[in-house]
Amino acid sequence: MSDPTVSDPTVSDPTVSDPMESNPTASDPSVSDSAASQPGGPESAPSDPAPSLPAPSDPPAAIAIRQALAERFGEELTVDEALPGLDALARIGGHRSHRRFLPRPVEPDLLRLLCACALSAPSKSDLQQADIVIVRETAIRQTIVDTIPEMPWIMNAPVFLVFVGNGGRLPTMSRRRDKPFPNDHLDAFFNATVDAAIVMTTFIQAATAIGLGICPISAIRDYPRIVAKALNLPPRTIPIAGLCVGWPEQAGEITPRLSLSTTVIENHYGERDVIGEIEAYDRRRAALRPYRRQRRIERWGEASFYGWSQDKARQYAEPTRTDFGAFVREQGFRLD
Repeated sequence: MSDPTVSDPTVSDPTVSDPMESNPTASDPSVSDSAASQPGGPESAPSDPAPSLPAPSDPPAAIAIRQALAERFGEELTVDEALPGLDALARIGGHRSHRRFLPRPVEPDLLRLLCACALSAPSKSDLQQADIVIVRETAIRQTIVDTIPEMPWIMNAPVFLVFVGNGGRLPTMSRRRDKPFPNDHLDAFFNATVDAAIVMTTFIQAATAIGLGICPISAIRDYPRIVAKALNLPPRTIPIAGLCVGWPEQAGEITPRLSLSTTVIENHYGERDVIGEIEAYDRRRAALRPYRRQRRIERWGEASFYGWSQDKARQYAEPTRTDFGAFVREQGFRLD
């Protein structure tokens, strides 16, 4: 999700080769002609050189995957070069968020295609509890953006979407078919939100596959009633997140993540040094992508070292979305 404390992406894509890199197959002008050094001198007919075989090399996608994931997780992963779908894995592993877009529209037919691909995602029990709202009207978008003053650039995105968890269709079907609906509890809300999150993730993969850039916006939940009114959301629907979509102006940066040893669990959880793992991540991330400013210096002071854990501790030391549960209940969900 977008974080205004993170610098704008400016680092070039590591999957793109350097045009200034020397060509290892090109001749070196400092090396003398081999024919001139043969017996008989330059007048002798030079023999045909043996054809040289290219040195074996990894596929570009395999290299890109290893580079991106090493930067993200601080770990060199093994990539089977014969694995199908390496280009898709390279896009996923090299994911970047984009906040700056070219003034180029995303055509309606293309957007509808991406929505169809996104809504082809898995759905819990085939309940299909996700909707996508395409916010075309400037006034509606401005109403939403006014609740997020630190992100005015959302207005410049060619497309702005809101992904919605829709738990309303299921009880409507139950009433229509004269059936009871005894499952009106927390799981009903959870199922709808997870469905919407899966659809949004699938949209992101579809969009990036064709070269579009995206930036999820969770901050639309800061003032959910305003968003719900602007979108005229019906009962039992919840805005999950917004999404900016467009053709990226810049390549973007890879954001380092917690190590895989921290977040990939074999079989079951056990004793571990969570603080040590987080502090190691703080140092690794600060070396690669330091925060460009510290949160709320007027309250917390200026830290001599400001890493991810310090930033998140400060972020969540401030009350936020304290009435979100009340809003969810107002929308008709029960959280028991």
